[in-house]
Amino acid sequence: MPFKLAVTNIILALFGISVIINYRKIKTNFSIILFLPILLYVLMLCSIFWTIDAFETQKALSKEAFLLVIPVLFAIIPQFNQNQINKITKYYAYGFVIFAVFFVFRATIRFFILKDANVFFYHQDQNKDLGLIPKDLNAIHFSVFSILAYVYFLANEIKSFWQKMSLAILLVFILLLSSKNIILVILIITFIYLFYFAKSANRMRLRNLIVFVLLITSIVFFGRIKKRFEAEFLAHTAKSLSHNVIEGVPDGVHYVSIYEAWHQEKFSPNDYFPGTAFRVYQARLFFEFISEEPIFWTGFGLNASYKKLEEKGKKYNIYQGTGNDDGYQNKNFHNQYIQNFSELGIVGFLLLVTMLFVLLKRAVYNKNFIHFTFSIVMISVFLTESFLWRQRGVVFFVICYCLFMSRNYKTE
Repeated sequence: MPFKLAVTNIILALFGISVIINYRKIKTNFSIILFLPILLYVLMLCSIFWTIDAFETQKALSKEAFLLVIPVLFAIIPQFNQNQINKITKYYAYGFVIFAVFFVFRATIRFFILKDANVFFYHQDQNKDLGLIPKDLNAIHFSVFSILAYVYFLANEIKSFWQKMSLAILLVFILLLSSKNIILVILIITFIYLFYFAKSANRMRLRNLIVFVLLITSIVFFGRIKKRFEAEFLAHTAKSLSHNVIEGVPDGVHYVSIYEAWHQEKFSPNDYFPGTAFRVYQARLFFEFISEEPIFWTGFGLNASYKKLEEKGKKYNIYQGTGNDDGYQNKNFHNQYIQNFSELGIVGFLLLVTMLFVLLKRAVYNKNFIHFTFSIVMISVFLTESFLWRQRGVVFFVICYCLFMSRNYKTE
């Protein structure tokens, strides 16, 4: 996952070749579970017939082809049992510990050269050589990749010294990546594990979970905390739960509130959208598209919504960008649910939701905490990112989906 995209393609090609070579020795195990991502890709492929931007749709089809290729390969190879899945996640977890140590060590060296503490946080922006990881890796995506490694060590009841060290390293690394959404998720996941999944809480799981939910609810919805959330809705502030889509904001700009993002009729190039406000603005555009365009059943076509988003951006006079950035009108929806609905219609939306539903249902039924974490993280990150519209995102999702959902219970 952290290497160049060409490396990912080469490794997946080797995976495919190994499957073809051994094809006669193994039996296929197609199931409706593995067909769901394939059906999503077939819908993407069919959208070429109604897309409003054939060039963008054709360009995106090759990137999304992993939704077809990887499930087919998993349907041909033998199913994994739980011990094999544990071994795979073990290698994955230790691999990401190595990456975490490498990037922190790299940032330390760059700190002594550049004398700027920003080398330890987030990813590098377009204008400065600062950030913990390169920009093309994306701090949000890398946080998602790292959280599964963190959970592997968390879920080990008896931890060695090195496992405890690995757990601490990954936690610090995720915090340094500074994805507020993922940090919130990792705190919730940790509490859920301690209160519900851990063997030490076996006799008090339900009670602890109920207490935890009531505690979170009381914190969010009562007293001064509730007033603070209400104030944040109307505040003109740079602080945001979601990451900002344009970096390096100059002084003197007007920070758009969530309320303004949803209601304001006209903006100016001096209006800056913090992350959450921008996502509210994009959601607003989606509902306008639903009422104005015939997209409920078919959508605009795969990757074809950019043209319409650009038109809306000009209509509302949002910041159009300069030579250093693209402006807001060239950004995707930053919400996978809306992205699917707007480009593939209600069927594309329902296929995505169905995959997430069966993921979570199987995880709860099997009481597999890593599988459960993957489900929760995907449900969460899809709210703030068009995760599957990036090659690393779609590869990560479909491989983990197939790995967890094609588990062989007959051999256990």
